[in-house]
Amino acid sequence: MRIVAKGLTYTYNPKSPFASQALKGVDLTIEEGEFFGIIGHTGSGKSTFVQHLNALIRVTGGSLQVGEYDLAAKKCRLTELRSKVGMVFQYPEYQLFAETVEKDVAFGLKNFRKDLDEADRSAAVRAALETVGLDYEEVCDKSPFELSGGQKRRVAIAGVIVTRPEVLILDEPAAGLDPLGKAELMQLLHSIHGDWCKTVIIVSHDMDEIAENCTRAAVFSEGKVVLEGTPAEIFRRAHELILLGLDIPVTAKCALMLKERGICLDTDFTCGDFADKVLALWRAKEGGNAQ
Repeated sequence: MRIVAKGLTYTYNPKSPFASQALKGVDLTIEEGEFFGIIGHTGSGKSTFVQHLNALIRVTGGSLQVGEYDLAAKKCRLTELRSKVGMVFQYPEYQLFAETVEKDVAFGLKNFRKDLDEADRSAAVRAALETVGLDYEEVCDKSPFELSGGQKRRVAIAGVIVTRPEVLILDEPAAGLDPLGKAELMQLLHSIHGDWCKTVIIVSHDMDEIAENCTRAAVFSEGKVVLEGTPAEIFRRAHELILLGLDIPVTAKCALMLKERGICLDTDFTCGDFADKVLALWRAKEGGNAQ
């Protein structure tokens, strides 16, 4: 499902003293098959934008096409759209509510796939839980509130992917996780993306996360897209990001330090590529004798 936004605008509390324009003419295309990153500081409009993608916020200005769905149209097949465009909010474990893990994960299916019988629904729940690395037999009858924090987050994600959406959107998916937890979650998302989910979109303030995982990204500032491209293209403009009040990856910070010393590296800013380029530079300087 190709996503095309043109001149997208949105104002919270319009025609009131508390009116606040969150989107000010967003033009952005996300191609099917991308692992796309959305970057921006608090209040930049990034979360407002992604909530438009499955019509949690309806289009009030401009246009937005998600696959075959015209989200600016008065009539849009919202249930069908939301079964294909899944949204995982920040700290999704706080949105668990059912008595058991099974019921929590099955909730979306009951809304979006009413044609399924009990056996098929249970099979889909099992598949979703196993996809996120949980043992169905071990957790299905437990209260989600008995689980660890990491398990709760996996259950919450299972509740979204159980419908097998074509587009999966995650708002700060690794927030609050330790480095191992972040790595495991990103590995899970890449596995889902590789197996059946055509497009993954992550909203993140973690620039290292964007550099390591995304094929392309967009930078939001004051309700508009101000930069767009591959992570390498964006992080080569590190000074612009800093002026916008944004952080940059550790590799980009190191590249800037090297540049100040007259050393320019052609890197994509992933840790692996940066380390390889630095090592190659060092070996060249040592005349090929370094081991």
